[in-house]
Amino acid sequence: MATGLGSLECVKPTNNNVGCLPQNGASALQDQPLSTISCPDSTLGRHLARRLVEIGISDVFSVPGDFNLTLLDHLIAEPGLTNVGCCNELNAGYAADGYARSRGVGACVVTFTVGGLSVLNAIAGAYSENLPVICVVGGPNTNDFGTNRILHHTIGLPDFSQELRCFQTVTCYQAVVNNLGDAHEQIDTAISTALKESKPVYISISCNLPGIPHPTFGKDPIPFSLSPRMSNKRGLEAAVEAVAAFLNKAVKPVMVGGPKLRVAKAHEAFIELADASGYALAVMPSAKGHVVETHPHFIGTYWGAVGTAYCGEIVESADAYVFVGPIFNDYSSVGYSLLLKKEKAIVVQPDRVVIANGPSFGCVLMKDFLQALAKKITRNTTAYENYHRIFVPDGQPIKCEPDEPLRVNVLFQHIQKMLSADTAVIAETGDSWFNCQKLKLPEGCGWCCRYEFQMQYGSIGWSVGGTLGYAQAVPNKRVIACIGDGSFQVTAQDVSTMIRCNQKSIIFLINNGGYTIEVEIHDGPYNVIKNWNYTGLVDAIHNGEGNCWTTKVRTEEDLIKAIETATGEKKDCLCFIEIIVHKDDTSKELLEWGSRVSSANSRPPNPQ
Repeated sequence: MATGLGSLECVKPTNNNVGCLPQNGASALQDQPLSTISCPDSTLGRHLARRLVEIGISDVFSVPGDFNLTLLDHLIAEPGLTNVGCCNELNAGYAADGYARSRGVGACVVTFTVGGLSVLNAIAGAYSENLPVICVVGGPNTNDFGTNRILHHTIGLPDFSQELRCFQTVTCYQAVVNNLGDAHEQIDTAISTALKESKPVYISISCNLPGIPHPTFGKDPIPFSLSPRMSNKRGLEAAVEAVAAFLNKAVKPVMVGGPKLRVAKAHEAFIELADASGYALAVMPSAKGHVVETHPHFIGTYWGAVGTAYCGEIVESADAYVFVGPIFNDYSSVGYSLLLKKEKAIVVQPDRVVIANGPSFGCVLMKDFLQALAKKITRNTTAYENYHRIFVPDGQPIKCEPDEPLRVNVLFQHIQKMLSADTAVIAETGDSWFNCQKLKLPEGCGWCCRYEFQMQYGSIGWSVGGTLGYAQAVPNKRVIACIGDGSFQVTAQDVSTMIRCNQKSIIFLINNGGYTIEVEIHDGPYNVIKNWNYTGLVDAIHNGEGNCWTTKVRTEEDLIKAIETATGEKKDCLCFIEIIVHKDDTSKELLEWGSRVSSANSRPPNPQ
C-alpha cells in the first residue's frame, strides 16, 4: 500500500497561540499567481469532479459536514455529476459499493473523522469484495496541520492522522491533499490505483482548497488513461501447455467460476473456454450472476452440501477441476467441509495460475490464459453427461391453502416469475442468500452482474444502501431486493433517499422476527428483535412526497395481488412489500449451512 502526503511548508503557521488564526492563514490564496485565478473552473474541486465523470461516475453519495461543504459545491457544479445525499455515512458507503458493482467504480463523500470512521465499515466491505470505491473526505484546513491545536470531529488529540491510519488497512492507496502543488498528481494516482487494483482508495482534501484555481487543474485536463496490463508471454505459453496436458488426460473434468471473474473482466473468456471444452460448468455462490445460467452445460451453484442439487456430486467426483477466480473461506466452503483435493485442482486467479501440487505461473492474466487454453483443450463432455443422467428436476412447493400463512419457498417461487432481462436481484445477508441462490437467472441477467450479494464481508444491512446505489447506476433496470427484518433495522433510513431519487425498486421485507441466520448458527435471546410496523415506517418516511407504495402480505393470495400491483399500476413507484412469515420458516440449505458453520466456529483450541 502506498501513502501520499502533501507538503505543508508553504502554509506552515508562525504562531501556536490557542484559539488564534495563524498569521499567514491566507497564504494559500495569496501565493497563487493571478493568472490561475482568472479561470473559475480550474479548481481542485472541479478537477476531481471531472475525473470522476471521466471514469464513468455520474452520481456521488454523500453526507455533508462542515469540512466537505465547499468541496460539494464544486462537485455539484460539474454538469455530468449528481450529488445523492444519504441519511448516514454507512449507507453512503454501501451505496457507492452497489454503484460500483454495476458501473465498475463508485464514489462517496463524507466529512473528517466522524464521517470517515462512520463510512469505514462500508469501505472495508468494498475492499473484501474487490470493488473500486473512491472515498473522498473533507479534511482540516491546511493551516491547522502541525499547530498542536485540537479540532472538532476528532478524538480530542492534535494528531489528525487517526482517520488516515484506520483507512490504511482497508484501501489500496491513501492521499492526503493539503498542498495544491501535488494535488493533481495525488488525485490521479489514487483513482488510477483504485481502477488497477479493483480496491477502494482514500482521498482527504483540506477544506480550504477545493475552490482555489491552479495551473494543473485545466478545464480540459490531460486525458485520464491506464497502462494496459500484459501477461508474460513465455509464462503464459508455459502455463497453457502445462494445464492443457493436465486436463487433457482427465476423464471427467469440470469448470467452476469464482467471484474474481469480475476483477479480471474475464466473463467472456470463461464462457469461451466452457464452449470449447464441453466441461460441466458451475459457479461458486459469490459468483452467481457472473456466468450465463442459460449456458447448455451449466449445472448450478457449487456450494458443497448446500449448493444446487447434483452439482456438488459432479464437481467433487471429478478427477480434475478448474477453479477460475475462487475465494475459499469458511462461508463459501460451508465450514471447511468441501470434499476437494488439491492434487486435482487448477486454480486460476486474476494474474496467476496454480497447477495442483505442482508449479505456479505468475504474471499470467486470467483473460489471456482462458482464451489461450480454449485453443489447446480437448473437448470432453463426460462430466456433463454424468450430470444429465442423474439429474432430477426440482419439485414445486406445495400450494398454499386459501388463507394459509405464506411460506418462504412459495414467496420465492413467485419472485422467480418476476425475473427478466429488465430486472436485477439484491440479496441481503441471511436466508435470502440461500433462497436467492436457487433463483434461475434468465437470459440478459448474465455476466453483467444482475445478481448481487455481499458474501465475503457479510455485513447485515448492506443491501439497503447497496440497492440504492445499484438502482441509481442502472435506472433502466428494476431492482428486486430481498431483505430480512433484522438487517433492515440497521440501515432502514435510506429508503428515504430511494424515494427522493424517484427509484422504482421492489423491496421484499421478510418479517420473521429476528436474526434467522444467526439462530441457525447459535441461538439465544439476543437473536430476537423488537417487531416494527415496517410498512407504517416506510409510509412515515414517504410522508406524501414522491412515489412510494407499501403493503403487508400474509397469504399467497395477498402476495399475488401485491406483485400484480407492483408490476402493473405501481410499476413506476418504489414498492415496499412486507412479507410476514413464521419465525422458523427457513430454507433447508440454511439449516445445513448453519450447523456446519457452527461446528467450525466451535472447534476447541489445538493442544499447546
